[in-house]
Amino acid sequence: MNIEEHFFRHEFGRIVATLTRLFGVSNFALAEDVAQDAFCRAMETWKLRGWPKNPSAWLMATARNRALDILRRERTARMAEPALARFLESEWTRASTVEEVFSTHMVRDSQLRMMFSCCDPHLSEEAQIALILHILCGFSVKEIAQAFVSSHAAVEKRITRARKTLAASRKLFDLADVDFSSRLSSVLQALYLLFNEGYHGSSPKAAVRMELCQEAIRLINLLIEQKTLVTPSSYALAALMYFNAARLQTRLDGSGNLVSFFEQDRSLWNHQLIEEGQALLNLSAAGTAVTKYHIEAAIACTHANAARSEDTDWQQIVLLYDMLLSVQPSPVIALNRAIAIAQLDGPERGLQEIGAIHDLHRLSIYPFYPATLGELECRRGNYLVAKMHFTQALLLARNPMECSFLQRRIASCVEASTFHTPVNS
Repeated sequence: MNIEEHFFRHEFGRIVATLTRLFGVSNFALAEDVAQDAFCRAMETWKLRGWPKNPSAWLMATARNRALDILRRERTARMAEPALARFLESEWTRASTVEEVFSTHMVRDSQLRMMFSCCDPHLSEEAQIALILHILCGFSVKEIAQAFVSSHAAVEKRITRARKTLAASRKLFDLADVDFSSRLSSVLQALYLLFNEGYHGSSPKAAVRMELCQEAIRLINLLIEQKTLVTPSSYALAALMYFNAARLQTRLDGSGNLVSFFEQDRSLWNHQLIEEGQALLNLSAAGTAVTKYHIEAAIACTHANAARSEDTDWQQIVLLYDMLLSVQPSPVIALNRAIAIAQLDGPERGLQEIGAIHDLHRLSIYPFYPATLGELECRRGNYLVAKMHFTQALLLARNPMECSFLQRRIASCVEASTFHTPVNS
């Protein structure tokens, strides 16, 4: 994604959220139309005159002026047609001026309220994330379908239904509402899944989607900047994102190939992000609640504090995974725990732990399950068995990057098997 496209994505969510506050949620489509009009004018003007010194302010001013035009026109129409009065019975009538709604503080507040509005408890988790991507991140239906390996038609229907639910609420969610805590849980989960989809998601085109990670971080920062609303779990999720984002640049080599976590050049990890993640993790320690975000952030922190893979405190990692399993039982988490045990006690113990995972069948379509078996068998010297597992993982690979990574592993097994004698299983 180029810089211009990322800029427009970022600004789209800010403008739509602000205009929705002005016009009311029931007129959400109008807010989108005005935002789109502002972008079209920008593209036409900037193509001829070049980008302004402050493009964000230019877009906001254009959207604000367009909104003023619409409000003036509708006020005039209201005098001729009383039936149009309902159009103006929306949240903008309670704002003292349009300029107030477009102030920096109000724009930020509008985005937050839109984020919580997208996480209506009547919507499914998938619909909540789709709305956040579509409204606040400027993603098209096609891009959302690609990111989550779903059909265009299915995502379009999901967003259409979600928009109807959003419009039925008539106004943006009030951050002082008693329902804040329950919605916060949904918001955090949506942002968690959004970041994970970018970090190691299921996109058929790429194993790493940095723009998804960037948008998740932008939105979590929007949340934690509001000191009256921030909670320890919000800080913990932000810390987790920062620790993982610090490794993003080393997940791919110069040719765009996936690099194993154990083979990443840790000197290239972003140490500023690690420091910021540590500060956020410290802030998350307030209170008594320990969420999955706290534990996952602690695991990521332990990795970040090790200069080399062999310096990692694997015993601490295993203990943290034990805690995580008690909070959120999952075969994927159990698989990661088994990998940590293999690092601590050897590949045989790791394989035993994998064999003992409950609901192991749920990993049947997860490519990193057979890939993990392949890695552990490689460490045991069973290269032909490892090749079989890597071949199975290749059949489950979700994008060219994963395919290339597994093909290299298969080739290394073939080469190693010609020089080594396998051990007994």
